[in-house]
Amino acid sequence: MMCSDHPAFSSGLRAFALKSQGIVLLLFCACMAGNASVICPSVCICASDIITCTNKNLTTVPRTLHRVMTSLDVSYNSISTLGSNWAPAILDRLKTLILNHNSIDFLSRGAFTSTPRLRYLDLSSNKLKKLDDSLFLGLNSLEILLLYNNQVAQVSAGAFEGLYKLQKLYLSQNLISHFPLQLYEGKSKLPLLELLDLSFNKLTSVPVLQLTALPIRLQSGLYLHANPFACDCSFYTMVTYWYNRQLKSAVDFKDDYRCYYQLDSKRSVSVLLIHGDLFNCSNSTVNGSFHALGLIYEAHLGERLVINCDSKILDSNTNVLWVTPRNDTLQPGVQDQGLQVLLNGSLEIQQVQPEDEGIYTCIAINSRRMLNETIEVSLKVHNFTQNGQHSQTFNTAFTTLSACLASIILVLIYLYLTPCRCWCKGKQKHRRTNGNSAHSSILSTTPSHEAGGERKASTCKRVAFLEPVKEPPKGQNGKMKLLPTNHSMAEKTLRANRGKADVDSISSVFSDKLIMA
Repeated sequence: MMCSDHPAFSSGLRAFALKSQGIVLLLFCACMAGNASVICPSVCICASDIITCTNKNLTTVPRTLHRVMTSLDVSYNSISTLGSNWAPAILDRLKTLILNHNSIDFLSRGAFTSTPRLRYLDLSSNKLKKLDDSLFLGLNSLEILLLYNNQVAQVSAGAFEGLYKLQKLYLSQNLISHFPLQLYEGKSKLPLLELLDLSFNKLTSVPVLQLTALPIRLQSGLYLHANPFACDCSFYTMVTYWYNRQLKSAVDFKDDYRCYYQLDSKRSVSVLLIHGDLFNCSNSTVNGSFHALGLIYEAHLGERLVINCDSKILDSNTNVLWVTPRNDTLQPGVQDQGLQVLLNGSLEIQQVQPEDEGIYTCIAINSRRMLNETIEVSLKVHNFTQNGQHSQTFNTAFTTLSACLASIILVLIYLYLTPCRCWCKGKQKHRRTNGNSAHSSILSTTPSHEAGGERKASTCKRVAFLEPVKEPPKGQNGKMKLLPTNHSMAEKTLRANRGKADVDSISSVFSDKLIMA
């Protein structure tokens, strides 16, 4: 009889087989339990690739996480720091990370290098106080970043450097007092940023000229309401322009746009910005702001001008039409009388002429979004070239002033620079007198000389005051008679006026004094 046929041996073999099966089953269950703990932590709720660990009083992020997850929510906990090793491995499938309503006050510089595919990061309602350079290094795919309701007072220039795909940035309800202009210019510029929320901060002013130079699609996503702005005409004009263009940031929060007049060191008055004409702003200030906003253009004769169609719906699916002041419609690629629409929707005027002045209308039609927008732009043409050479049209006031100045100069030249042609000699010749005429004794053209040659030259300007006589008796033919009748009396009068000066001619030809009879 063989051993296998023995009853004891058969029963032992069956018992060993049963034990082996039990051990294998136990090991299999243990492995399954271990895999389950890696996929879903005990304090979390898991649903395929989504893990939620909210409101569990956690102080750290659970480390038993599986690489297949795409969304992780650890909000409403007590996490205070987020170091560079918070993740157990590279989570290359994770796209959404929610860490709001914790106590995070410190972020390590390499905290997000283990989540290279992250698109949505929520760090709102924490205790962050400053944002250092390269804080979000490695988030090359991030599109939305929420940092509102923190205590951020300082934003470094390179805090968001490298976030080239970031589209929306929420920084509201913080302590920011300086506008982060580096988000729109410089090496830290975010090229795809379309929404920036800075509401409920400590901003008292913003760089209006730089902001108004931005495309209107960026201005439409700029939220600045509920800040303690100082009342300023440029800022008032910008906000009014946003409201008139129906930008959501101004229309939806028009009652939260206020500015403050400082009455003294302790008192100030709050004024609504979008509330009619409450500001006494000059037209030059308002027009200057509208120049920057691209609503008013000025050009000189003959120069090239490009007028932008700054529409908030402008993208690759937008068609642009222009209507000129002559009601001509222009389409892209068509040139008409020196005007053409460029491929980017701008209107080019090759050489500005006086008839080009007026209001141009840009009509933007977005076929994909089923939207359209109309923008009116005013063009003023100066009637002279840019180098200052005036055309045939002159300013009347300037011409009149020039004529008056020229007249005054001519009068002064005549009064003070008239040449004196009297040549004074050392001797005086006795005048020949004619007793029958006053002109023969006074208005003589012959120069006289004084004996001795010791007297100085006179001024060649003499006045003789003569008394009119009564009506002459008949027989004198109506001639004027001098008193006394002897002509020597008149000559003595002239000599008395000359004194010791040399005797000059008193001819009326060279004298500019009036001789009164």
